Amino acid sequence: MSVRARSGVEIPELTARVARASNPRGTTAMWVRERLDGLWSDEDFAAWYPRDGRAGISPAQLATVSVLQFLHNLSDRQAAEAVRCRIDFKYALGLELEDPGFHHSVLGDFRGRLAHEGRADALLNLALERLKAAGLVRERGRQRTDSTRILSAARVLTRLELVLETVRAAVEEVARTAPEVLDGLVTAEWGERYGRQVRMCSQPSRPVSRLTQAGLDGHALLTAVGAQAPWCRTGRQVRVLRQVLVQQFYTDAGDRLRPRDEKAGLPPAGRRIQSPYDTDARYVSRNDTKWTGYLAHVTETCDDEGTNVITDVATVVSAGDIKALPGIHQRLAHRRLLPAQHLVDGGYTSAVAVDEAARAHNTELVGPLAARGPNRHRKQQTGFAREDFAIDFDHRTVTCPNGKVTGNRVQAPAMAPTWWPASTRITARRVPTGPAAPAEPHHQRSTSCPGICTRSRPRTAPTSTIPPGCASTTPAQASRAPSTRSSTATECAAAATTKPPRSTSSMS
Repeated sequence: MSVRARSGVEIPELTARVARASNPRGTTAMWVRERLDGLWSDEDFAAWYPRDGRAGISPAQLATVSVLQFLHNLSDRQAAEAVRCRIDFKYALGLELEDPGFHHSVLGDFRGRLAHEGRADALLNLALERLKAAGLVRERGRQRTDSTRILSAARVLTRLELVLETVRAAVEEVARTAPEVLDGLVTAEWGERYGRQVRMCSQPSRPVSRLTQAGLDGHALLTAVGAQAPWCRTGRQVRVLRQVLVQQFYTDAGDRLRPRDEKAGLPPAGRRIQSPYDTDARYVSRNDTKWTGYLAHVTETCDDEGTNVITDVATVVSAGDIKALPGIHQRLAHRRLLPAQHLVDGGYTSAVAVDEAARAHNTELVGPLAARGPNRHRKQQTGFAREDFAIDFDHRTVTCPNGKVTGNRVQAPAMAPTWWPASTRITARRVPTGPAAPAEPHHQRSTSCPGICTRSRPRTAPTSTIPPGCASTTPAQASRAPSTRSSTATECAAAATTKPPRSTSSMS
């Protein structure tokens, strides 16, 4: 099948007159033809078809029908019926009123050609160029991105069904490429287990023993292939079988094959192969929605004035939305359609992503920043989280959960005194002015200070000399406390450097 260029075909006079008379206000299909003179021409598809052969249906017409089919949510049969019966469709395609159209199966064949070698992105680029020339889309506007789920075409399998179906697919592939490998391997039991497509009830009998047996069969098949037909190891289903066995089984100390569990390193559901026929599809769970398949990230313009135009579509393996953001910005930069303001949801945002978008693309990423999960110390009741402290940026103070407030913040010293033990973590409270306060016995001293807040717990006697007015914390307490510096620690360190410490018998 070849292409005969027909980009200069005009709308037949009778078709134009009847379409305008019956639709004086126009339709979407008529608007596409009048404003854009079609989104594509047949020359844009010349590389898709051979140069010789029977002339086929115009690919530009099929591409336009595919767009209108999406806009009106039509099936292939309904879209072919609309081309045959609707006048506005004939107007958009430049067809005569008596044109019978085409068979609906042609649309499926066209989409098959469209799925190869990045052709869909190339057509999107051409359409965006014509939309830019028509003034419908511009650079440095406002755009938004969101993701939606795409279901895998493969059937959802249980763990037992996955292993059995993977072994069956590998057996069929080896039977086609190297049937001699199966001569001494396949038995009557294999025929019962792998003779037909695997379908089980919701509660099969002996699931663990059957899963183990399927793993042993798969291991025996891989061993036979490696010994008798090593060239078959590169087959697609044989490689999938090897990956599934690694994910689902392990060998114990007694050299016995056993199914994996969480303790034995079973991979998370989002990383495991879900079907031997669609190895890229992954299990995804978002809130109350669960599916096996992919994610489609769609970006469109959303300026206050103008038409919303899709500027980027990316179908990726189901992963975090934030991982798709750099690729979206790179493609928009290649099309010269980077937005000045990019609206996203919380799945695309992080402090690093906001900074990277501003630095690399001069784009303002707008969206909610996801809060951190529960703090480990808060769960274990061994310390405090950042949210437990009240920060007053105007007065430059911090209030800890015990109600202590930091003093005025000044520049911290460049280094600790040379006589201070490096292994001791020192925190301080404000040195009292006026007459020296009597030293407290060590067991009565408070372990809390304005800069660091820790929970009350037994303390051991310090092993190093500490200046008066300072309280020490153990390394474990220091690791649980926030690393904030205050002027109290600075004053304590300054007092220690200007005057050597006296003997403190009260701290013994």
